[in-house]
Amino acid sequence: MPQPRRILHIISDLSVGGAEMVLCNLLSELDREKWQPAVISLMDKGPLRERIEALGIPVYSPRMKSGLPSPAAWWRFLRIVREFQPDLLQGWMYHSNLAATLARFALRLNAPVVWSVHYTVASLKRERRLTAFVIKLCALLSSRADHIIFVSRTSQAQHAALGYDIAKSCVLPNGINVREFQPSAEARRAVRVELNAPLDAPLFGNIGRFHPMKDHANFLRAAALIARQLPDAHFLLAGRGVDNENLALRQLMTELHLGERVHLLGERRDIPRLAAALDVFASASAFGESFPNIIGEAMACGVPCVVTDVGDCAWLVGATGAVVSPRDAAALANQCLAALQLSPSPDARARVCENFALETVAAQYAELYEALP
Repeated sequence: MPQPRRILHIISDLSVGGAEMVLCNLLSELDREKWQPAVISLMDKGPLRERIEALGIPVYSPRMKSGLPSPAAWWRFLRIVREFQPDLLQGWMYHSNLAATLARFALRLNAPVVWSVHYTVASLKRERRLTAFVIKLCALLSSRADHIIFVSRTSQAQHAALGYDIAKSCVLPNGINVREFQPSAEARRAVRVELNAPLDAPLFGNIGRFHPMKDHANFLRAAALIARQLPDAHFLLAGRGVDNENLALRQLMTELHLGERVHLLGERRDIPRLAAALDVFASASAFGESFPNIIGEAMACGVPCVVTDVGDCAWLVGATGAVVSPRDAAALANQCLAALQLSPSPDARARVCENFALETVAAQYAELYEALP
């Protein structure tokens, strides 16, 4: 038997996020007879580290801090890469893509480098100064990557316009674990009990970290319009920073007279359970989305989705959901009310199983890896 090739994944951190979850899911499907994986988390934080280590995959960290890395942290990073001696390097998102490329150059490695881009860039003016600089620097270095994976067609087109060399690139959507995300009558009941909501209460949801791109204010304004027509409706929000300590959300909830029907759950580890409990999932994002995992995950639970027209969200939901313009709370509310009549949606789950199942996407990654020298 030939020895498995050593593949080193580099990622900024292992917090719960889209790219981070994609990495975890792909590692769980990786053929360990062909590949020996390891992960470098540039910043030593995030609960997903335990999940990866539980797969028997080592996770290393040079303990970098936000901003420019210190010389000591950079040296620790290079030492980890040199000791692992990878046959293939894969970066996840801009900073890690850059780190993978610079490591190959600094250590004179023969290993191919694959970049993974999980973001759309409507305008560099919206980005932090350092992030915008890294995006521009990656554009200059993009021809040095052996392959670039974009998770959406929109992202690929936007980065081409930014000067990225996409001659050696492809679009691979995020894989959805349809075994983990599936309809569940028990989840519907249990989550309503947890929320102290009636068992037959319509439940609308939005799951994602607190960030301007997610536009939680738009969701809450739509929720207020829905509540006028459905006095028994409840609204579930979860994600990092989306909790009762968030004064901006609490103030807007008060202004909109939403009372106790909005539930701010913060960062949770039971996302399959929360998603399966919903009647309608609403993505209110204003910009920046590429291929949001959570939309596909809600669809896999048989939940109809209403999404804003950003990134590849419209392509993701296809004919199984509704698409509205960003920052249009009235349209979002109206389509959520219409989607409620379609819940549950077996067509939504069927679309994910046929097009975006984790096993299918993982096989496409494996095919790409094996085609590299």
